[in-house]
Amino acid sequence: MRLFGTDGVRGVVGQSLTTELAHKLGRSAANQIIKKNNGCMVIGRDTRRSGPSLEQALIEGICSQGIDVDAIGVLPTPAVSYLVRNHKTDGGVVVSASHNPAEYNGIKFFDNRGIKLDESLENLIESSLDSYNSNYTKIGTSLNDIQAEDDYLEHLISCIDGDLSGLCIALDCANGAAHKIAPRAFRELGAEVFCYNCQPDGLNINLECGSTHPQTLEDICKKEKVDVGFSFDGDADRVIAVDENGNHVDGDFIMAICATELKKAGKLANNTIVTTVMTNLGFYIAMEKEEIKVLQAKVGDKYVLDEMLKNGASLGGEQSGHIIFNDYGPIGDGLITSIKLAEVMKRKQQPLSELTKIMQRLPQILINVKVKDKHKLNGSQKIWKSVEEAEKHLHGRGRILVRPSGTESLVRVMIESDDHDHAEDLAGQVAEVVESELG
Repeated sequence: MRLFGTDGVRGVVGQSLTTELAHKLGRSAANQIIKKNNGCMVIGRDTRRSGPSLEQALIEGICSQGIDVDAIGVLPTPAVSYLVRNHKTDGGVVVSASHNPAEYNGIKFFDNRGIKLDESLENLIESSLDSYNSNYTKIGTSLNDIQAEDDYLEHLISCIDGDLSGLCIALDCANGAAHKIAPRAFRELGAEVFCYNCQPDGLNINLECGSTHPQTLEDICKKEKVDVGFSFDGDADRVIAVDENGNHVDGDFIMAICATELKKAGKLANNTIVTTVMTNLGFYIAMEKEEIKVLQAKVGDKYVLDEMLKNGASLGGEQSGHIIFNDYGPIGDGLITSIKLAEVMKRKQQPLSELTKIMQRLPQILINVKVKDKHKLNGSQKIWKSVEEAEKHLHGRGRILVRPSGTESLVRVMIESDDHDHAEDLAGQVAEVVESELG
């Protein structure tokens, strides 16, 4: 079974992810990513209790190959990508399991462009875990970069021309990597900020909060008089917004709003946006009206970026809130996304509830089915027969998508239709077959 998934190596700490594996990954990555001797890698992490030990194991593995390490501490994943580019280092690594619970952790690498590694390079790292050159006369050094947060903050502030004064903003930082930098950035931009879930203890990251639990912030926005709420995941590479009425605003709406504004300003490169197979059909209808070309990629922001680079697009993303503004960085960045959306609100002097009228969501049902082996999905004739039957019942008025999760032992069943109840029934029937066959 392949070690790397959709977004790096991820698993339960002490079981599938150990400090021994982290050391090997650091050692192998140093050999495969670094193109010159005496190079340097940036390393950052989120707030999980397991983070420091895995980070130290990675550092030891990297340094053992003569490579220096620039340790930036707890900062969002996109901060590592930015600092790799800004400091002109040879690569980077993040210790984070993103939106997963605290018992999980993960390791993901970046090349010298701050871009997540392609599968061929991941395969090289994986295949050379136990083979390495130990003939270095110099052991790398590890230094704590106390300037890193300020450098990333300056980058965030520079992504808009004006400020956000006059806006009242609620932030749910998921007790994760954004707990310091997010409120600091919005306050520097002049907004009034209320911060929630900003007290990480190593175990409460993503715990009933953050972008995978938007109800937390929705309830806050209903009670408090705020203009907008932003809910990040544990490593802050994604964001979900909440309007002034407490309504959930996902990545599809955010992309539709920002794409339209960028086009009006003449800044939507090639009049193109890249989405994934999970994007709601309502988004495609809205973009067709705006005469914006939409391209589709596999789920995962690195696949979105691949399509963006191939087609010269400056904007792309996922319904989950991974949005890439490639003019500012090559990976999903929840903070930049939220700042750019707030910028649109201020410039147009319109509430988010008004801006979301750009598109109408078709009813979408998503069921996550826990399975023993998601890799057996493709070979199950009964599952694909049930999918075929569901497609017939949609009568061309919707679509069905069944796919394995990239990071968890789940199979996701998604159906969109103009008839919510019908879609719910069909999704439930297919999910039952998936559970029977693979559960």
